[in-house]
Amino acid sequence: MTVLERIKKLRDERGWSDYRLAKEADLSQTTLSNLYKRGNTPTIPTLEMICGAFGITLTQFFSDGDEIVSLSVEQRLLLEKWQLLSPAKRGRVMAYIEGCLTD
Repeated sequence: MTVLERIKKLRDERGWSDYRLAKEADLSQTTLSNLYKRGNTPTIPTLEMICGAFGITLTQFFSDGDEIVSLSVEQRLLLEKWQLLSPAKRGRVMAYIEGCLTD
């Protein structure tokens, strides 16, 4: 299954339109439409935003379904909060985390 097929499958499972996915992922609908029309693979940052909208990690996105990936309560809460952040705020959070890792 290609990346675009996986996105479509996850979207269909939720009964979402492209418009809804774009809104949930904080992407323009044009960005999503262009991915489908051109058959392009999304960039990692775009795919992270799409996964965030679905409430899954990149690992879960690329798992083949046989692999069980479970999140702790803290991880799930973190992902839920992450989805509410703007891209600029996500960048600040990532910078903070990176800073914490180098201390």
